[in-house]
Amino acid sequence: MSTVRQSTPPTLVAVAHGSPDPRARQTVRTLVRLVGAMRKGLRVELGHLDRDEPLLADTLARLRGDVVLVPLLFSRGYHVKHDIPSIVAAAPHLSVTTAGSLGPHPLLADALYSRLMEAGYRRGSAVVLAAAGSHDPESAAGTQYTAQMLSARLGGATVLPAYASAATPTVADAIETLRSQGHRDIAVSSCFTAPGVFATRCAEAAPGLPVARPLGSHPALARLLLHRYDRARGVLGADTPLAATA
Repeated sequence: MSTVRQSTPPTLVAVAHGSPDPRARQTVRTLVRLVGAMRKGLRVELGHLDRDEPLLADTLARLRGDVVLVPLLFSRGYHVKHDIPSIVAAAPHLSVTTAGSLGPHPLLADALYSRLMEAGYRRGSAVVLAAAGSHDPESAAGTQYTAQMLSARLGGATVLPAYASAATPTVADAIETLRSQGHRDIAVSSCFTAPGVFATRCAEAAPGLPVARPLGSHPALARLLLHRYDRARGVLGADTPLAATA
């Protein structure tokens, strides 16, 4: 009887931005552990673009073989298009595939919806979707699409994107716009992986309003990481969440 030897799957490297807030690194590490627990036998590593250790360059330096990078970023902006490729170019000893950004995707909308419910969202309330922000128009388009998905998940509620940096409107401006349109009940959805400067800035701009916490180790976000990993590998097996969804 012949024995079929299964090849080792590529290492999944979750690529986080990095933050001066110490809660961010712990939150991301918890998410990475959850991803590993969901896919037994898969090696899952972490690398940061800035500030926190391990840095992505250091993580790649100690790996060998095939690697799939999964950015913990919710739209295609400068980090996805420039920072990550430049770091990958400095690791020619690896065979690297970079997955798409986490959003837009129905699993992201599910996680955002769940966090809003935890924060006490009232049916029919308008929502400010707080995101990091970017000068790249493709990033803004992605956030707008995520807002549309979240609106649908909320049964058609108004969802207005807002940004912590580099783009407009700010969360405060978005709240004012919604109020000028007659919305009395408003909540803030936090499209951030972990607590940090941007998430705190957005929450402070919405005093007295329900503010959802960052997505952290929400199971839907962990499943989304695995989905992006599988899509990057071209794997559309039965265990791939929403495999037919881009």
